[in-house]
Amino acid sequence: QVQLVESGGGLVQAGGSLRLSCAASGRTFSGAAMGWFRQAPGKDREFVAAIDWPGAITHYRDSVKGRFTISRDNTKNTVYLQMNGLKPEDTAVYYCAADISSSPTSRPGEYDYWGQGTQVTVSS
Repeated sequence: QVQLVESGGGLVQAGGSLRLSCAASGRTFSGAAMGWFRQAPGKDREFVAAIDWPGAITHYRDSVKGRFTISRDNTKNTVYLQMNGLKPEDTAVYYCAADISSSPTSRPGEYDYWGQGTQVTVSS
């Protein structure tokens, strides 16, 4: 089992920054790829970013490339999402997820464990 707890969300003005954290516990976190997803009201959950276990491979949705950075510290069992240049359209609940197969994928169905989410609100 893997337990995931997100933190770092909040209210920020457009152009501002936030850093989300996802703390993982459970022995099966070892080797897992991690992803960040988001869901805005009335919309489907969408992929944001993913990273493999060593942190060497990352993937991003096009709309966040150059603004968001996913990283991880395996010694702390924590994954981060640094979000810069935030836009109102980034407003959503952000979820982290673990894929124990270790492949960083954009497909939510491939992930085995999910956190409860943290709200990010960007005002214009």
